[in-house]
Amino acid sequence: MMLLGAHMSIAGGLDKAIERGQSIGCTAIQIFTKNSNQWRTPPLREGEVSVFKTRRKSWGAGSVFAHDSYLINLGSPDEVLYRRSLSAFQDEYDRCETLGLDFLVMHPGAHVGAGEEGSLAQIARAVKTVLHHSPKGKTLILFETTAGQGSNVGHRFEHLHSLLDESGPPERLGVCFDTCHVFAAGYDLRTKKAYEETMKTFDATVGVNRIKAFHLNDSKKGLNCHVDRHEHIGKGAIGLEAFRALMNDKRFENIPKVLETPKGEDLEEDIMNLATLRRLVKKGR
Repeated sequence: MMLLGAHMSIAGGLDKAIERGQSIGCTAIQIFTKNSNQWRTPPLREGEVSVFKTRRKSWGAGSVFAHDSYLINLGSPDEVLYRRSLSAFQDEYDRCETLGLDFLVMHPGAHVGAGEEGSLAQIARAVKTVLHHSPKGKTLILFETTAGQGSNVGHRFEHLHSLLDESGPPERLGVCFDTCHVFAAGYDLRTKKAYEETMKTFDATVGVNRIKAFHLNDSKKGLNCHVDRHEHIGKGAIGLEAFRALMNDKRFENIPKVLETPKGEDLEEDIMNLATLRRLVKKGR
């Protein structure tokens, strides 16, 4: 089964995200487990956890994973913000474990002028701390590729290699490959040849086996722009050929792929983008 879907809102309850995804044929869903723009959040209630798990079981075999809060910055040189971020990230991880989610996707962080090397080391220590506090955790932590906007780290494949190498047991870590971010960071994807060269570089630097999820997003801006602006599939600067190559890459056949493209409440844009991606898959693959 192809694991393909989109980020879904949890408005009205966590289980509503699965209901929304199921309504448009998703077999993979990304969610926030809480309000992504607030530090404080009430703990998960036993009832909502039970309803979520029941809904997921009735949905069938699919992938559900979470993205962490945009407020978190484990690379911050500010001690107060770092400690707050670490506590919030531990809470995010614990929530994923309680819900039985496959992955927790994270933006590694930003060094805010303090330098990449020290920031990467600090992020790795933080992730290692979270994994140490949850020694039997089954939720994998995935470092998301970034566009390199501002002082964000994670936009070079070498950054990901360092983070994976220093953050804990390899079986508990991985990468979420965001097409828009990788392109904005300067890695070309626009043709089959460019796609293959970028994946070759990623494999040599990180290892394609470390990719556990994809964010499928076109880009509003051009190659190496370092601007994080998502566009509908085939409507942006990346174009369709990159997505055709990825959707037919057998190495990633069973890796969940989700959209983070612009949309309204009616999910029509998700339906459109998912249809576009499905049309790109070669018959008899």
